[in-house]
Amino acid sequence: MSTAVAREAVLPRARTTLAAGQPRRQRAMPEQAGPVERPGQGHPLALGRRTRVRLRAAVHALLDLEDLRDKTSAVRLAVLVLASRTPSETGVVEIRTPELGRWLGLSASYTASVVVPALRRSGVVSVETAPGDFGQDVGLKCRVLPLWAAQDVVGHPLALAKKEYATLLRLLEAVMAPGWTHRDGRVTPAGLIGRRTGRGAATDRLALLLLLLEARETGRVRQCGGAVDTKRGRAAATVARMLGCTAAAGERVLERLEDLGLVLRVRLKTGSGMPNRSRLMVPAVAAAHGRTIADVVQEDRAGGPEPESSGPDAAAGPGELPEKETDPQVSDARMSVEGGVAEPDVAAALHTDHPHRVASVVDLPLCGGFSGEARGGEGRQPERACAGEDQAVDRLLAEDGWPVAEGGPLRGEQPKESPVNEQAAAGPCTGSRPKAAGWEKPQQQRRMALPGDLRLRAALGPASWLWERLSGWQQDQVEAAAKAELVRMAGLGVAPEGAPRLLADRITCRLEETGGEAMVTGPYGWLIRRGLPQRPACSDRRCDDGTRLDNGAGCENCASVLHLRRARRARIASQIDRELPGADACERRRRVEERLREVASAEAQDLARRQEQAREQEARRTAVRAAAQQRAEIDRGAAAAADAERQAVVCEDCGQPRSAGLCEACGYRRRTEEALAEACLIAATWGADLRDPGDVAAVARGVRASLEQKIADARTQYLSALDPSQAELDPAGTDAVLAYSALRTVEESLPEFRNSAVGWLRRTEEADEEARRASRIEKGRRWFRHNPHGADAVTAAAKAADTARERTAQHLLAVRLEQLREQSAARTERAR
Repeated sequence: MSTAVAREAVLPRARTTLAAGQPRRQRAMPEQAGPVERPGQGHPLALGRRTRVRLRAAVHALLDLEDLRDKTSAVRLAVLVLASRTPSETGVVEIRTPELGRWLGLSASYTASVVVPALRRSGVVSVETAPGDFGQDVGLKCRVLPLWAAQDVVGHPLALAKKEYATLLRLLEAVMAPGWTHRDGRVTPAGLIGRRTGRGAATDRLALLLLLLEARETGRVRQCGGAVDTKRGRAAATVARMLGCTAAAGERVLERLEDLGLVLRVRLKTGSGMPNRSRLMVPAVAAAHGRTIADVVQEDRAGGPEPESSGPDAAAGPGELPEKETDPQVSDARMSVEGGVAEPDVAAALHTDHPHRVASVVDLPLCGGFSGEARGGEGRQPERACAGEDQAVDRLLAEDGWPVAEGGPLRGEQPKESPVNEQAAAGPCTGSRPKAAGWEKPQQQRRMALPGDLRLRAALGPASWLWERLSGWQQDQVEAAAKAELVRMAGLGVAPEGAPRLLADRITCRLEETGGEAMVTGPYGWLIRRGLPQRPACSDRRCDDGTRLDNGAGCENCASVLHLRRARRARIASQIDRELPGADACERRRRVEERLREVASAEAQDLARRQEQAREQEARRTAVRAAAQQRAEIDRGAAAAADAERQAVVCEDCGQPRSAGLCEACGYRRRTEEALAEACLIAATWGADLRDPGDVAAVARGVRASLEQKIADARTQYLSALDPSQAELDPAGTDAVLAYSALRTVEESLPEFRNSAVGWLRRTEEADEEARRASRIEKGRRWFRHNPHGADAVTAAAKAADTARERTAQHLLAVRLEQLREQSAARTERAR
């Protein structure tokens, strides 16, 4: 009943007018003019259902290719970026390597050394490189082969239309565009995650794109079904299945997206305060459709349970959506919800779903005898049995602005806080943890014991007391930092079994420097910035406070630096002794220190001078690159103008406009005529007397007649299979196809004529004489004379003779062709 009242109070009814004799059930249309505009119409993220399904099918068809399954997220995202920028006419994407890296959130060097070679090896993208200004491969010409091969396949997921390419490109620009300024002054801002660069940026961008394609108009992403890891949660499992990674990796990606405010994990709260189903929301999609997360959560709370599966989400993010201090991602819609959304501390729903509460819009009188009347006018849930033991918690919640029971407890107030109060402060009775003032997220449940990994327990053992003082999020960060440090030590040559001990010794030494754990006021900052990081005392990467990490001995490089400094001090002291032979110890020490400061100042100035020179050289190189780019732009413009002028020339043979001097069909005809002449000359080399022009012409006429008959047969076969209406619609294309078929017919016949000529010339006297000479030379070798009748000797002689015969035939063919061409040129000259 409250839902209906609220809906009638919020939504204004359309004004109705009843005509005479009109039934009462019929109502007039609301007063409006023109088509109804959707709130998010035209926004790149406001995709219709059909468009979203179409693009999602194309993206998954590319990502599910067999050649991309074992590739990194950067390579898979690069394929999607190239697919979105593919021109529908040519299919060739021209892009520079640094620009591709900006789309992926990676550096130009990493893109050139890792991503581009992986794309080339995958076989999914054909990559052609063009040299840059200094000879390096910077320009890329890429073609997504599966996308281009599916253009003419009806019903294929990758057979995208031109408008679908444009929609996909707009979507990627809205998600991950790096941002740039166009030549005409237009500015394309960075996408939602366009500023996210560095390690894991490509994975985060790919995950956000897949979530956007899965999100509905309300911004909600349907989560995966089935059994999932309750430690990670269903939302993390959904992201992991999208990316094809583990649940732990999916949880890390989801946490990074949550930190950026691009994804929200919402856990609804039932009327009794117990945990309910989790929601994975993308606020940008909801805002693009003109909706807010508060509206979506209100609908979910009023709509009751859904048939789709929804499991526990112990790793869920903020259940209570914070108000954004910055501007929304898409529109001015506020990304906030009411207090009915909370994040529980449990990993599973504890009982069945209850009807959700809805904020009351109008005050309704309560009838006596109903159970809800005891709640008072605030509409709160009944107090629990432990409410009287939660005085300290109630005061804390009241200070933070949380709704608490204003009346007295069920029991008398206790004069002192008992252990029950401490349990209540942890939140087992309230259903959610209290939130400190100014926090945007509730603290995660912290662990009192060290991590379960034995290597981490050994490494962080000296800081166990500091570990207990960390929050849950801080413990996760310290654990990740310790793992990274152990991996880095292994990369420096440290044995994996000895790395935890070295890290524990490092933390112990740093604690001794500080004065013990009791002197550490900020445990998280001390561990991250001082306790765990390596402090090299020299340029050697294996040095840590003067000790080698790989062998535990003293650093030789540090000893060398110390020796050089001592030698410098001794040299300066000897100079002072020579300059001031009678000075006392205090004066001598003062002059030595002054001289050392002067030397250090000179070295600093020299370093600054070298850095300034390096900056000037870099500026000169930048100017040279800019000038080279400007010249390249001018050259490209001139080449484009020349090409446009050449393309505007009419065909020399048929007069077809804009044919670059020769249309396609006429070009094929010219090549066909050249191939016919070549076939006639090849046939005349062995079938005619080269000294008789008439005999040569007769052979040529016979060959031409046979080839023209083959061309006519091919033409007839093609026209019989061609639809007459199609030929009328595109006559130029039909002529080009017929001319090309004629060229193919003649080119396929040329090898037959050449083989026949070579076979006939192998039987000439010249070839026989050359074969006998080669055989005699082979038989005259020393090894042949010792075994003249052996199988190897006979085979070698026969092979030498055959090779000589073949070589002679080829030579005779080339000589006779040259002779016939000269005779033909002479006849043509005399005819002129």
